[in-house]
Amino acid sequence: MTDLRLTEIWIYPIKSLGGIPLTSARVMGKGLQYDRRFMLVSPDGVCLTQREHPIMALFKLSLEGDQILIRHKDEVLTLPAVPASLQAPEQVRIWDDTVTAHGVGTENDQWFSSRMGLDAHLVYFPEDNARPVDPKYKVNDEHVGLADAYPFLVIGQSSLNDLNSRLDIPLPMNRFRPNLVITGAEAYAEDTWRDFRIGDTRFVGVKPCARCVLTTVNQDTAEKGKEPLKTLATYRSRNNKIMFGQNAVARDQQYISVGDPVTIETTNP
Repeated sequence: MTDLRLTEIWIYPIKSLGGIPLTSARVMGKGLQYDRRFMLVSPDGVCLTQREHPIMALFKLSLEGDQILIRHKDEVLTLPAVPASLQAPEQVRIWDDTVTAHGVGTENDQWFSSRMGLDAHLVYFPEDNARPVDPKYKVNDEHVGLADAYPFLVIGQSSLNDLNSRLDIPLPMNRFRPNLVITGAEAYAEDTWRDFRIGDTRFVGVKPCARCVLTTVNQDTAEKGKEPLKTLATYRSRNNKIMFGQNAVARDQQYISVGDPVTIETTNP
């Protein structure tokens, strides 16, 4: 096997808004530190995403110390990555899960609502709050933050390269919102990874990731198209779902860094 390396680390502190590239990150039980611990919800408490609201792609995020900076055009909102004070607990819905979260201030709600053109409420999901992964795929009773279903999404750079070789216009990796990008493996090799290490940190691949229309949203313009789902459907469809990337959980809570070696210890057929 060729030399495998971790070449990109991404977090998305507010679900469905812009991602932040990091050179190193702390692995935590629910995912990378600060990854998808905030979420925008509708007045009835249902998560808002780029699936229905592609304009959310236009909010760009960066991390400065322990502060998240959210940029929309020429305006900036600053949030503490871990809020010092939280509003009363409330029930919000993310897909089939109902979880307990907390509002973080009406001024933040107003800022997002005015720029999105709809009523939006920003909530925070504390590290200790419960949201177990699908019991069919758990390894040690893992929980997840506000990612769709699992704490980590791993994609091989070769998989994107292969997809782009089939497209008229190549797409960037940000269409797929990975946490971890690994270089050096064959295309789609990550489909088979079970036990693997990044540096000394152990991960377990639990299931391939089914993709949705969010991948068709241009992250620079918020415009929707037909790709990559149209092309992926021709060769990456399983049980009427289009697969790209591997969901994973972590056995260890340590730090990982870009450039770390990746070791595949066991694979699935």
